[in-house]
Parts: sequence; C-alpha cells; structure tokens
Amino acid sequence: MAGLEAHYSARDIEARILAAVRAAGLNPEHRLSPEELGALDHFHTGGLGASRELLELAQIRAEDRVLDIGAGLAGPARLLASALGCRVDCLEMSPDFCAGAILLNRLTGLDDRIEVHNGSALDLPFPDHSFDVVWMQNVGMNIADKRKLYAEIYRVLKPGGRYAFQEMAAGGAATSYFPLPWATDPADSFLVSAEEMRSVLGESGFIAELFEDTSDAHLSRTTADAAPSPLTLGVYVDNLAQKAGNARRSLQEGQVRLVRGVFRVK
Repeated sequence: MAGLEAHYSARDIEARILAAVRAAGLNPEHRLSPEELGALDHFHTGGLGASRELLELAQIRAEDRVLDIGAGLAGPARLLASALGCRVDCLEMSPDFCAGAILLNRLTGLDDRIEVHNGSALDLPFPDHSFDVVWMQNVGMNIADKRKLYAEIYRVLKPGGRYAFQEMAAGGAATSYFPLPWATDPADSFLVSAEEMRSVLGESGFIAELFEDTSDAHLSRTTADAAPSPLTLGVYVDNLAQKAGNARRSLQEGQVRLVRGVFRVK
C-alpha cells in the first residue's frame, strides 16, 4: 500500500481497526462483509467504487488466480474473493499492514481464499506464469524503476494474462502540493506521464486492451454528505484531510492525472 507512513506497529493497527469496527456499531465477533469495511480498506482514489469499476473492466473469472500488488489492508482482494469466488494472493511491503490484512480477512471469513505475503513489487516471490491477473491500484507512484516493475508483472503472468491497474500519472506541471496520500514530499513521488506509462508497458511486452484518463470523471463525481463514521482511512493515515485535499487540488490544476488500464500479455 503505497504512501502510507507506517507509524503504527502491527499490534497498534490491529487494535485501531477493532476499535473503529466496534465504534461503527459492528461486531467483530460476527462475520463482516467487505462492503461494510469499504471506507476503511480501499486506500486509493475513488475507493470501493473505483475497485468495483476496475473489477468489471478486468473481466476476472471465478477460476482465475489473482495477484494484488501493494495490497495494503487487502480491501480489493476481499472484494474480488467475495464477489467472484476467486483466489487472491496479496503482496504488501509493510509487515504491519500484512498483519492488518490477515485480521480483516479473518473477520470477513475470507482467509481461506486470500493469502498475504510480505515482499517487494520489484522482486515478486512467485514462479513464472503463476497468475491469470495482476491487480494494482495507486502503487506505482512510489516505485521509481517502472521497467523492473512491469518486467516482474509480465514474468508472473500466464500467457494471455491481464494486468489491471489504476494509477496517478504526471500532468502538465510539476506536482507542488504536499503531503499527498502517496508521498509526504517530492522525494517519495515517482510519477511518469500517461504516455510514458503506456510506452514502457508496450516495450515490456504488454498489449493495451483498455487505457483511459478518468481524471475529469473522478472530479465531476459528487457524493452526498454522510454522517461521520469511525471507519475511515484516518484510522491509520495521518493528516488524511490535508492529503486528500492536496490530491484533489493537484487533479483540478492538472498537476496529476488519474488513469486506468487493462493490458494483456502477448
């Protein structure tokens, strides 16, 4: 899960999650649904709704084996496993978030379909041709070596496999508002333009089935005011309101763009 400063230990994150669940009127002793946790565990632009849209675009089947890179607390993995019944492997660099993901998998009764691995996207701990789909949302902004990233994704996909993603891309001006959800300062942010992203993916052997800029659509969406809930990303993200505000302002001013795609292995 890119951009999260892991100030909290695994035990702290687990305690915060359980406290937030109870404060929201949910009983962790009873099985929870992925939808009930959606405001807590989808740490990417567009949240649960964006994950649902990408699920449809990726055309994932129940028999597919999926790898979620930068899975964080594994919200999208639980959505996939619950909605489709497929098996999902999660890769997350932070061992503390791995612990939180394992807890939430257990609370939703999906721990038999989801396996959590601690590791790096640049050195995937899986054999060649292991997965039908690789899934990634708002992670590449923290990875400088895009070629190595895409090479590893290509390596673990089966022939004809698909890479489904959404990502922040560089806009027409330098990013100037920090902190952002994925970066406290410019040294943490490794944005490339949408054109460069598509070019490097093509050079890595991928064929584009879908690649689109969804910035304007995202900005045009309005959400009705909802009652405050303890289940928010603020459970484990410091300065959430400031970071979210900076991200929206960056999008509005064209400093960053939001793109998504589905690319296929040749």
